[in-house]
Amino acid sequence: MTPRPSDLATHLRLARTEGVGPVGYRRLLQRFGSPAQALDALPGLARAAGRAKVHIPSFSEIEDEIAGTERLGGRFLMPHMPAYPRLLAHIADPPPALVVLGDTACLSSRMVGVVGSRNASHNGQHIAADIAAGLAEAQVTVVSGMARGIDGAAHEAALRVAGGITVAAVAGGLDRPYPPQHAALQARIAERGAVVTEAPLGTEPQARHFPRRNRVIAGLALGVVVVEAARHSGSLITARLALEAGREVFAVPGSPLDPRAQGANDLIRQGAPLTETAADVLALLPSDIAKFIARSEAEPDLQGFQEAPPPSPHTVEEARRAILSVLGPAPTSVDDLLRHCQFTSRAALVAALLELELGGLAESLPGNRVALLSEQGG
Repeated sequence: MTPRPSDLATHLRLARTEGVGPVGYRRLLQRFGSPAQALDALPGLARAAGRAKVHIPSFSEIEDEIAGTERLGGRFLMPHMPAYPRLLAHIADPPPALVVLGDTACLSSRMVGVVGSRNASHNGQHIAADIAAGLAEAQVTVVSGMARGIDGAAHEAALRVAGGITVAAVAGGLDRPYPPQHAALQARIAERGAVVTEAPLGTEPQARHFPRRNRVIAGLALGVVVVEAARHSGSLITARLALEAGREVFAVPGSPLDPRAQGANDLIRQGAPLTETAADVLALLPSDIAKFIARSEAEPDLQGFQEAPPPSPHTVEEARRAILSVLGPAPTSVDDLLRHCQFTSRAALVAALLELELGGLAESLPGNRVALLSEQGG
């Protein structure tokens, strides 16, 4: 059952609060039981971490966002809604708010990501298009990031197939197509599939938004095909996130003389299936999403933290000090923090991380990791 607008507004208000990311949103709901109670507790949690004030959007601001999104034809999906994408819900840090333009049902279909270089070669784009078309012909939805190069070639190829469906995960607001020359492509994707983002209307895509966009691609898909990716590229971030989520990663080989092929070639050396056609992907792709989810039903590391009794304020304060003594700007896994802070309970660690994030001292990152914010790192 779809929540009433007031319920949606309350959930969205929490999701849009300053310092509340995907992990913080879930931690707050687990700790306080409802978005309204979490919102009431936020100022005190921020003060505990040394922050005088945290910005919480007003109901008026949120209702304006909802109305503007609906005027565009978009709708919101929150993790507690039945229409929320099934595979995305099973990553460690599912987005607390998805904004969708198009058919929400296709977000729970069998999906494969096709990603790669923006500065792609002609051959790379041709291979990406062939793979995407073959997947679409097999009634597999193609998901990509609507960027230039490989992404655009994959989307266009899927759209050329009769009945082909494609999904674009974008980094900015639905009213800010990026790159701008793909505005018409975004409209066509929304007609045949869906465009999805975590960002509110008016958000201009910035570099810090793209890792979250990549996480959505990895989380929606049963597998990700990497075509022409340089080392340290965003496409390799997508591949890593897919592996962390238990999804298959495929790689198209390229010339060792081409820097755009180094990342995909490295993936093959590390065990990714060498991929030349859609048939290579389909041979290893799970045939049933429900069975795939059932096989990997283990709860994400950050769920199920509630303990009885809850940690005392003194215990949380000790955990907070311990975390700050070992945490740096380089991302660290939460499990590693737990091992370093042996005297804390897991619940105390989670409560302390939540306060540090709300206090603007730390940031939770995709893949169950956390980092000290750069301005705090010296």
